[in-house]
Amino acid sequence: MNKALHRMGEYTLLMMKSITLPDRWSMFFKQLIKEIYKLGVDSLWIVIIISVFIGTVIAIQISLNISSPLIPKFTIGYTTREIILLEFSSSIMALILAGKVGSNIASEIGTMRVTEQIDAMEIMGVNSANFLILPKMLGLMIFIPVLVIFSMFTGIMGGIFASYSTSTGMTPSSFEYGLQFYFNEFYIWYSIIKSEVYAFIISSIAAYFGYNVKGGALEGGTASTNAVVMSSIMILLADVILTHLMLT
Repeated sequence: MNKALHRMGEYTLLMMKSITLPDRWSMFFKQLIKEIYKLGVDSLWIVIIISVFIGTVIAIQISLNISSPLIPKFTIGYTTREIILLEFSSSIMALILAGKVGSNIASEIGTMRVTEQIDAMEIMGVNSANFLILPKMLGLMIFIPVLVIFSMFTGIMGGIFASYSTSTGMTPSSFEYGLQFYFNEFYIWYSIIKSEVYAFIISSIAAYFGYNVKGGALEGGTASTNAVVMSSIMILLADVILTHLMLT
């Protein structure tokens, strides 16, 4: 319990130190653009690939399990859309990004701590937390809505592809009707709002574990693992809280 409270206090102090006005705005914007490309744009390909396959699999599995003649076939498209919009493109995608982006942030900052680059910044009077962490947090939070939108679009396209390529009784016309049936545009905003929270969780927790590495390369690897595990737990906890607040 004491260790958990100590870590929570360290995390809070680090965030307070990080979320301040930059000393040099030109350098900050340069770092921000770099982080948007590295953390966001470089993650686009994995988001698209995973979303297409998951959307296809969801549609096929639902069509295989809806065998009752009393259930209309457009239910397949409707259910696929709801799963992708409400949960997959925000929460499940955030868990995947926690592994890719979170480990990247933790290992990068952890390496700088181990090689004493952060100590050198502090000696020169630079707010190392603000310089290293704030661009990463803002960069991921700025670009993650783009990842969510691409995930939604490609996931649904995967479902449409399944409706054309399978012989499970699912037809393209019924699937497309299900996609339009009782569409609620708030679900898109709901996923984007959740993704912003997840982006902050991933970037801040990974930065915390990387920034507080003590030791050598082995401890840096442990910090990356701990960052991914803790980020995943906090994403699932935030998912429960946000779903209760926004949908109930």
